[in-house]
Amino acid sequence: MRMVLFVGMAWLVARLGSAADVPIQPYTENPYYWQYKGQPVLLLGGSLDDNLFQLPELERHLDEIKQAGGNYIRNVMSDRPDKGFEVTEFAKREDGKFDLERFNDEYWNRFERMLQWTYERDIVVQIEVWDRFDYSDLKRENWLQHPFNPQNNIQYNHKESGLRKTYRKHPGANENPFFYTVPALKNNEIVLKYQRAKIDKMLSYSLNYPHVLYCMDNETSGSPEWGAYWATYIRQQAQQQGKVVQTTEMWDSWDLDHAHHSATFDHPEIYSFVDISQNNHQKGQKHWDNAQRQRSRIAQSPRPMNNVKIYGADTGPFGNSRDGLERFWRNVIGGAASSRFHRPTAGLGLSEPAIAHLKSARMLTAELDIFRSQPDSSSELLSGREANEAYLTRVAGEQYALFFPAGGSVELDLTEAAGSFARKWLDIAQSRWTEAEPVAGSAKVVLESPGEGYWVVLLTKAE
Repeated sequence: MRMVLFVGMAWLVARLGSAADVPIQPYTENPYYWQYKGQPVLLLGGSLDDNLFQLPELERHLDEIKQAGGNYIRNVMSDRPDKGFEVTEFAKREDGKFDLERFNDEYWNRFERMLQWTYERDIVVQIEVWDRFDYSDLKRENWLQHPFNPQNNIQYNHKESGLRKTYRKHPGANENPFFYTVPALKNNEIVLKYQRAKIDKMLSYSLNYPHVLYCMDNETSGSPEWGAYWATYIRQQAQQQGKVVQTTEMWDSWDLDHAHHSATFDHPEIYSFVDISQNNHQKGQKHWDNAQRQRSRIAQSPRPMNNVKIYGADTGPFGNSRDGLERFWRNVIGGAASSRFHRPTAGLGLSEPAIAHLKSARMLTAELDIFRSQPDSSSELLSGREANEAYLTRVAGEQYALFFPAGGSVELDLTEAAGSFARKWLDIAQSRWTEAEPVAGSAKVVLESPGEGYWVVLLTKAE
């Protein structure tokens, strides 16, 4: 696998001229992580909204993300009017009807500005092509006013399109035939024609930039054929331009062993990375165990495992702020390629706690060689450990980093690690290191956090 990636990198460099021009791709030395501009990158972030390209004062917000240590955003290609500043992708006529043969320049100008500004700041963009909540009227009348709704456009009617006026069930029911148009399902060419037109328009901008990842859906529970069609279509369109893109799907199930997730995990020829965001509904030890099990699952064909959404905030329904912060760190220590705080109110966004933890993660990875680290998935090197007390990653014999969600004390087995080590603690909430202290290897070492709260301890072999 690594040889294939290395050859691919060499081919791209020869074609494009320099490693700095090569699009983001799995890291040649460790494909569990990403590589961008010739260097491995750990993608971290948090932001105010999902479809950031529509956000007023976006450039200022991107600067805030960058300053906090973020280099990763989620961008949903949505137009639902959640906050009032959103515009639609298709042009509207004077009679109020949409013309699916013409695009709304403002929507796409916003998209292009976002791509340009993130590129200038080395912020990687993970696009979600389709969002099921745009095509349902469960809480808001999103579908009722959508351009693809037959009552709102001049291209097709309800009978010939097979699309109803409204769909009131939760989008998880996948009742809207909008998501069945592809050839392997209903082969609805009348609607599919305009779906492809939207994707072609998106790609006319995004394929010009090397820092874009493509996720087909937001937490879908639909048919695997839908996502596979669009992932293949996007990859083919890129290939026709001599470009390589990275694709994935985001499934709704919180259980990563669910059959839906197999469509992604078991098909690297379609999906070059996996998004496990829905695992971030899980708590404590189960959250860690689920992710580590999947990491082992793809060990024969390792790929980046992204977390574009980390749920958990006191303001939301999916766990409190402590849950969100713990999930973030378990992902980082657990070898995830990306970790991003979900937008408020379901996540911490770019709040003060999120900023502090982003900065601390950068402080840790500035000293820990995270791209060579291996998570201790079953905590074999730790004793005296309770569930969810401490999590370990290490470069065997060289570096050991443990995350303590709420303080604690464990014993780390360094019997196979000769020599002496420098030990220091990172007070995560304060983004502050303690002074380093010497620790002897070739023995079991007790590590007790300096206090309660969030801590990381780093042991680095002395030269």
